[in-house]
Amino acid sequence: MQYTTKFGSLEHYEKGGVQVINDNAKNYAFSNCFEIANTSKPYEKVVFGVNQIYVLETLRAEGTSPWYTCAHDEFALCMDKDVEVHLIKLDPSQHVKDTEKNGSVLVEGDPKGPKMGWIHLRRGHQAMLPANTAYQFRAAQPSVIVLQTCMGDLSVQKWADICQAA
Repeated sequence: MQYTTKFGSLEHYEKGGVQVINDNAKNYAFSNCFEIANTSKPYEKVVFGVNQIYVLETLRAEGTSPWYTCAHDEFALCMDKDVEVHLIKLDPSQHVKDTEKNGSVLVEGDPKGPKMGWIHLRRGHQAMLPANTAYQFRAAQPSVIVLQTCMGDLSVQKWADICQAA
């Protein structure tokens, strides 16, 4: 038997689903980051995978995002097209006050602190987003980012809209 790997994109993906053998499809969840990004607002952080407090979020990268920060490290994986990640080491006055707070938060006002540079991500490239660092995504055309983080205030759950029902 020969298998062909097909990598999806925002413009071309298959809906996909769970193929159940001797069970019930309601016992499983399946979602597609490209489909989620195709129906999401720019930079809406839609959860599509959960493991306790840890989540995978899909973001439709389009234009320039707000500035975000986090009390813990996060990781951004570019799944489609090109995305720039701009980084600023935040002044302590703009750090997340609660060092145990999970998930990303919006930076209040313009980020203060030295510029750390920027990263050019293409499909398959990953970047670390360090704790207490402001980050901003910029995409010239609609792109897809998978963010590995913790469930937070900006995490959006749309399970009924993104998962196969049966």
